[in-house]
Amino acid sequence: MNVYTTDRIRNVVLLGHGGSGKTSLVEAMAYLSGAATRMGKITDGNTISDFDKEEAKRQFSIQTSVVPILWEDTKINVLDTPGFFDFVGEVEEAVSVADAAIIVVSGKNGIEVGTKKAWDICEKYKLPRMVFVTDMDIDNASFRQVVEDLQQLYGKKIAPFHFPIRENEKFVGYVNVVAQSANRWNDKGEVNECEIPDYSVDNLNIYREVLMETVAETSEEFMERYFNGEEFSENEVRQALRVNVSDGSMVPVSMGSNVLAQGIYTLLDDIIKYFPSPDKRTCTGINAKSNEVYSADYDFAKPKSAYIFKTIVDPFIGKYSLIKVNSGVLKTDDLLFNHHRDIEEKIGKLYILKGNKAEEVPELHAGDIGALAKLTSAATTDSLSTKANPILFIRTGFSVPYTYMRYKAKKKGDEDKISQSLQKLMQEDMTLKAVNDSENGQTLLYGMGDMHLDVAVNKLLNRYKIEIELSKPKVAFRETLRKKSDVEYKYKKQSGGHGQYGHVKMTFEPSGDMETPYVFEETVVGGAVPKNFFPAVEKGLQEAVKKGPMAAYPVVGVKAVLYDGSYHPVDSSEMAFKVAAQQAFKKGFLDASPVLLEPIASMKVVVEDTYTGDIMGDLNKRRARVMGMNPTENKKTEILAEIPYIELFGYNNILRSMTGGGGEFSYEFARYEQAPPELQKSEVERRASKLTNEEI
Repeated sequence: MNVYTTDRIRNVVLLGHGGSGKTSLVEAMAYLSGAATRMGKITDGNTISDFDKEEAKRQFSIQTSVVPILWEDTKINVLDTPGFFDFVGEVEEAVSVADAAIIVVSGKNGIEVGTKKAWDICEKYKLPRMVFVTDMDIDNASFRQVVEDLQQLYGKKIAPFHFPIRENEKFVGYVNVVAQSANRWNDKGEVNECEIPDYSVDNLNIYREVLMETVAETSEEFMERYFNGEEFSENEVRQALRVNVSDGSMVPVSMGSNVLAQGIYTLLDDIIKYFPSPDKRTCTGINAKSNEVYSADYDFAKPKSAYIFKTIVDPFIGKYSLIKVNSGVLKTDDLLFNHHRDIEEKIGKLYILKGNKAEEVPELHAGDIGALAKLTSAATTDSLSTKANPILFIRTGFSVPYTYMRYKAKKKGDEDKISQSLQKLMQEDMTLKAVNDSENGQTLLYGMGDMHLDVAVNKLLNRYKIEIELSKPKVAFRETLRKKSDVEYKYKKQSGGHGQYGHVKMTFEPSGDMETPYVFEETVVGGAVPKNFFPAVEKGLQEAVKKGPMAAYPVVGVKAVLYDGSYHPVDSSEMAFKVAAQQAFKKGFLDASPVLLEPIASMKVVVEDTYTGDIMGDLNKRRARVMGMNPTENKKTEILAEIPYIELFGYNNILRSMTGGGGEFSYEFARYEQAPPELQKSEVERRASKLTNEEI
């Protein structure tokens, strides 16, 4: 592939709801540009960007892929992202290096939750954007409805550049609002200019008026001319559009058919005309030596620097670190310094990826997207630069996973392999987390939703030939006491030779400190229990609180006082006093009105205002306490609540079901509270066998 300078590069991310047509749009672009000899189909599992086995099987995108499209003298790096919310981490990776976005909307399905999420992420990253409406070859597709809904949501900045000509319920051509011209497709799929149909004139006038209003607002001179009824020339309109689209104050709307590759030619033209090249965008980091702000700004004349936005780890194609060059020009065999890892590496060959196919290139200019192979220590969000000029770029912020399941190896002895394979998956996926919950004797897998976890399980099987099974996680209950007890326990054992003798009198009561398992004091007088056995008594307590006598959960908030006892000059030992203390604790704890405590989470739920009542009703069913409600932007409400952890299981699916996928939630541990009597009873019954069984 040729080398492209910064001004001839466009980095464009495709965003939108799952199934809106992003991947098929890439196929149409690749076919029309000559990058592919035929268009692949999602149903056939042969598209350029959905190359993973899981993607082919499920028939939707799971990971972001890069497909360079060469159009005229420009390289368009198209970043195809998943539309399903479980794979939002892939979207966040792609958006972090994009310079503009195309929000893909199905003309048949209209505005969906994923459309609004795509808009929000463009706002967050301040990305110029345009909307492309697909499925125009389908009978019930409505371009006008999509435009009206967009304008209702986002106002006057929505400006249609083209709209369809439909005859006999077929998509036969389009009207160009900017040029005020019309085109039809012939039998060969070529475009022929034609007269604007009479039935399209009214729509042209409406869309043209919207366009002129937006153009007029770009300067006082234009505004004055507009009010005086003057017309703007096509060149003036296009110049104003370039400025407006680049700063996000105007969002063009175009349309076409991915399947028929219609409307794609004009889309590619508009990408080059209206979207900014990287050198028109800003990019800043911090110089690690001087601690000063470094303006990389995709300037090819500045020292080399790059940002790793994604990692691919595949048993067959190896490890690739996907980068965006933020300054300078990278060349084969350059030395790059990773300040995060304090390592300098020779980068070897440079590649551009086209789906899963790597193609070698001699150099990558500032603003371009490429890949480096086999960097030993580098990870996603690391910065690369020269050792003389070490630069750190802001790391991408990823969504936090809140859905989790317990996982176990199906075959004993696979635990180490599972751990190593999960590490590789987590290098690729920044929203997948494996956690060892040693306190509760379980390993947990965190993801963005059930589908995300299911995909991870299948990847382990298909890539690494390892099977794990997911199950409901255990909730970390605690045990404590509410009253004071006074107990005596004598451990006495004779079995020939030296025997065992330990005798303690102890009190147990609430300590008031629920963060600490126990507080130990001794008030023995007269040497009834010699001082050298005090540590053994505490050791017995230390072991006893790990597994409480109610339901084998850890104990918290106990104050234990050793006040008396006795000893035998020959038979007493540390072990005897340790056992005596353990047995005294069990008896004393059960005599002191013990209770189970359940963990409580502090939770935030953000939903559109229309769903607030349903969410509140559901939270009440889950024993949650609503603490407050705050209005947020975009007609949404933030609900603050406290909810038992046991009620959080499966909440992600419930919330998505109730809000059409638009609701979001987060939580963190708040404290422990006494569990309701019926829950205590069921837990104690369920855990009865665990009191003697080490396998919990």
